[in-house]
Amino acid sequence: MTDAPYVPPKVWTWNKENGGQFASINRPIASPTHDKELPVGKHPLQLYSLATPNGVKVTVMLEELLALGHKGAEYDAWLIKIGNGDQFGSGFVDINPNSKIPALMDRSGPEPIRIFESGSILFYLAEKFGAFLPKDIKARTEAMSWLFWQMGSAPYLGGGFGHFYAYAPFKIEYAIDRFAMEVKRQLDVLDRRLADNEYLAGKEYTIADMGVWPWYGALAKGLVYGAGDFLSVQDYKNVQRWTDEIAKRPAVKRGRMVNRVSGDPASQLHERHDASDFETKTQDKLAPAT
Repeated sequence: MTDAPYVPPKVWTWNKENGGQFASINRPIASPTHDKELPVGKHPLQLYSLATPNGVKVTVMLEELLALGHKGAEYDAWLIKIGNGDQFGSGFVDINPNSKIPALMDRSGPEPIRIFESGSILFYLAEKFGAFLPKDIKARTEAMSWLFWQMGSAPYLGGGFGHFYAYAPFKIEYAIDRFAMEVKRQLDVLDRRLADNEYLAGKEYTIADMGVWPWYGALAKGLVYGAGDFLSVQDYKNVQRWTDEIAKRPAVKRGRMVNRVSGDPASQLHERHDASDFETKTQDKLAPAT
């Protein structure tokens, strides 16, 4: 005997958790849950984040800027444990009223500037330092179009496919099929673009690549949701080429480590306050000897 089909009520009310991995932090209101000031380090840029794909976008950008010699891009990266609800602390909500990582404070000027939403942070840093965003209007617009494409598409990948395939408390064939179809369409969009272009905006590596790569590059290598085989990611040859090329960049390798709390301990730098931290403060070096 099957359960009766769900019929939505006239007015939805929040009277139970929805189940799944993130049920304890999901809620329909936006106010802080507790008072907690955020720490402030020694650098002008203060990043509060976690190494999810959205967080990796920004740490890759900052490491790329530093690799170009932009000393003003030095930053402190503080760990926000979203599973613990750190993003609902009053200090974090003051920076990002949407309670999502990453969030950035720029304290280099007379008045601090808050920047939230990963795409906005990438654009802000590109404008501030004059890097990774072409000056030519055609190439610049192409880069921005692909960055906005990612911002609009990623919810289908993460909140849609990823949620129902990997995190939902039970499998729903309709939902998984619906979002798998859309994710494969998106991969095809990328693959066709990259067939004739080295990078998304053309010949230049830009914030468009930094925005798209942490999501779709990880997916193409089977690193998110355990869904590589399910989505036949190996079939997207141009995406694979682009993914591998970006992954080789030293700044990308460093950026992926910052605020990471899973995987090989040698790849985890929970907080980053100095360039030397990559050599001395990864978790394999901080973990107590056994």
